[in-house]
Amino acid sequence: MRKVIVLLVVFALCILPASSKGLKKASPEEKRARINEMADATIQELLADNPGAAELFAKAYGYAVFDNLKLSLMISGGGGQGVAVNKSSGGRTYMKMGTVGLNIGLGGQKYQLVFLFQDSKRFNDFVEHGWQADAQANAVAGTEGVSKGTTFKNGMAVYQITEAGLMLQADIAGTKYWKSKLN
Repeated sequence: MRKVIVLLVVFALCILPASSKGLKKASPEEKRARINEMADATIQELLADNPGAAELFAKAYGYAVFDNLKLSLMISGGGGQGVAVNKSSGGRTYMKMGTVGLNIGLGGQKYQLVFLFQDSKRFNDFVEHGWQADAQANAVAGTEGVSKGTTFKNGMAVYQITEAGLMLQADIAGTKYWKSKLN
């Protein structure tokens, strides 16, 4: 097993430079525009597919949307970026996320996370201090979770929208959110 992991790491290190060769580095304005497009499309998809989420979105003080890619092979890791939006002012704070954990599994998954914040305190705490999923996920999900999408739990509702990818795993992971340099 150790040889397989070493080979995968070497393979990834060889492919990474080749795959990025010739790519133009995007300006901060282009990066913000891409994040905004992703966030707007994700919100539209969520609201179209989930009447409960649409109801909460209408009541929410603000929201945050993140685009994430997670890979898993004994150790899971991932990262992404997103934006937190104050609905009343329209102000946008660009953020990053990272996740790491131990698991029994293999695969990759691309997904978006949408956070809806009930009030300014919860929204501002998230923007200023981030959020650690490992410590706080149960406080948000409670015993019912947010799949019904009709109530805030401890001032938040969280939705995950999965794109392409299949991940077979039993995972123990922590996720951290913080402000990016795009602000």
